[in-house]
Amino acid sequence: MFSKEETFQIRKKFWVSFGQYMKLQMAANGEKINWINYKTGIKDLYFKTDVDNKSARIAIEITKKDIDIQELIFEQFEEFQLLFHSHMEQEWIWYKSFYDESGKQISKIEIRLEGVSVFREETWPEIISFLKNNLMKLDEFWEDIKDSFEIFK
Repeated sequence: MFSKEETFQIRKKFWVSFGQYMKLQMAANGEKINWINYKTGIKDLYFKTDVDNKSARIAIEITKKDIDIQELIFEQFEEFQLLFHSHMEQEWIWYKSFYDESGKQISKIEIRLEGVSVFREETWPEIISFLKNNLMKLDEFWEDIKDSFEIFK
């Protein structure tokens, strides 16, 4: 087991390493981008990455307070599901209604890489490759469809 401080330092080292690696990657529109804190331009619509002691994940999370609007945004993503799958080239899990760790109802679309750990540095190359490949594909997809979400700004 790691102390709270050791856990913080290991996670910090991972995200700094990932950030440095991704700094070299341009967005689909050719501009520089903060991959760790990806800005969709739509309030309460996030592209989230996370790594813990069992897995790595990337998710599109919709966290609108108005559940009806949240579901409309999710349904808008569903309209682009075929395009999404052609960009992503693998199955993601779609949750119209999901309760996060704080009990808040959100909608999300996610993919996980199991069997890796932020606390095992030897798995970092696999995690980084997973995050990079999926974030870049997600960025390409978003570049193609983001204008369809302008109504939700």
